[in-house]
Amino acid sequence: MSIGMQYQSTWESIKQHTTPSWFKKAKYGIYAHWGPYSVPAAGPNVTWYPYWMYREPSPQFDHHVKHFGHPSKFGYKDFIPMFTAEKFDAEEWADLYSRSGAKFAGPVAEHHDGFPMWDCSDTEWCASKMGPKRDVVGELEKSIRSKGMKYMVAMHHAENWFFFPHWNKKFDTSKKQFQELYGELHNTENMENQAVYPEHWGKKYEKQDKPSKVFHDRWLKRLKEVVDNYRPDYVWFDFGLRYIHEKYRKDFLSYYYNKEKEWNREVVISYKWHDLPPGSGILDLELGRESELTHYNWITDTTVHDGSAWAYMKGSKYKSITDLVHYLIDNVSKNGLMLLNIGPKPDGTIPEKDKNILKGIGKWLEVNGKAIFDTQTWDQYGEGPTKMNVSGPFSDNKDKIKYTANDFRFTTKGNKLFAISLGWPNKNFKIQSMDKLYEGEILDVKLIGSKEKIEWKLSNEGLHITRPNRKPCDHAYCFEITRRENF
Repeated sequence: MSIGMQYQSTWESIKQHTTPSWFKKAKYGIYAHWGPYSVPAAGPNVTWYPYWMYREPSPQFDHHVKHFGHPSKFGYKDFIPMFTAEKFDAEEWADLYSRSGAKFAGPVAEHHDGFPMWDCSDTEWCASKMGPKRDVVGELEKSIRSKGMKYMVAMHHAENWFFFPHWNKKFDTSKKQFQELYGELHNTENMENQAVYPEHWGKKYEKQDKPSKVFHDRWLKRLKEVVDNYRPDYVWFDFGLRYIHEKYRKDFLSYYYNKEKEWNREVVISYKWHDLPPGSGILDLELGRESELTHYNWITDTTVHDGSAWAYMKGSKYKSITDLVHYLIDNVSKNGLMLLNIGPKPDGTIPEKDKNILKGIGKWLEVNGKAIFDTQTWDQYGEGPTKMNVSGPFSDNKDKIKYTANDFRFTTKGNKLFAISLGWPNKNFKIQSMDKLYEGEILDVKLIGSKEKIEWKLSNEGLHITRPNRKPCDHAYCFEITRRENF
């Protein structure tokens, strides 16, 4: 625990910060991409609609011309009055998050589009003064904490530097009066054919000018404002952090970590790729995970949508509850956590499909949460025939894994060892990895959620189990193995 330490703006000092105990125990959280981009609700990459609507050719540009007119006439700013949020109910959102089993939750406080979702002091272009005319970040902070969850904010605003085509005189993005939304005007010469792509899209980065001091100061000011006003337990960063000068990154991390002493509670930061030095925060693997057990904590940000929809998108396909439950189990068995995204509609309602997925995960965790929350990894993450072919960020799109009843994942707590089958196993089955346990070490074996007595036998080939006849739940099945504490 690092509460009470005083941090300096150096990596040596910042790396003294330790991962909060609450974060290690939590395992699972929820956040929501929700903003003016939720109005067009068109993909692919729906949260990147503001970027691509100004760039021809692209599906978003075509969609925009067809449904709203040419972007020279109807710009991104014109979506803001349509982002009404008239049905937004922070209490309802928080209640759903809590019933899903999440231990931390929060909003995307500012996406690449430069539209803060709080009462931002440096601009009129924010949710408290335009569109919803509500402090979304503040309302959710109160509601989420009232349910006993930790509060997080996701910050993407570093990407605002390159997000809009300031150089293109055809669009409102080049107009000085809209700089507070679209960002400081720059790159006004020889930029017509340049673009910036995240590296996972397989595109080469174009040379671009670096963010200005004015931009850096605003970046830091907004972060400090969110921290001071809403006291988040967790600040999540997107990949744009790499564009921020090292001094500003160090200044913010030391500022935020020093809040632990002031608030008397632990906080955490996550980052992507190598945007921070190892040891200064938690590594986030977007749409990806580790293939093996790691000695460090990590987290995945993934979404209920099956594809690239990170916000509400009409016609989006969805992942199954089973796949997401398996995802959570696999992450936890390898020392990871899962941050799950949903996409509310522009009026503030959460789509029924999103709700059903969260309720389904919550129903499974009601039965089996003891095998997930506040657990530790074992000396191996699991066993079974299904292997990941790729790992790391964006590996999910390259490796569509479907687990079987012969795939097991392991977690531990105290003298309990949990073996979680990722399918309903055969009546008589064996967990081979238990062959390392000794005769007399196991006191009892039971299936969580079932009252039926289990027959079991330990041999040099593993733990032989005769399972109950009836399933206690769906998706995955947790066998609780009680061991002698002083064997």
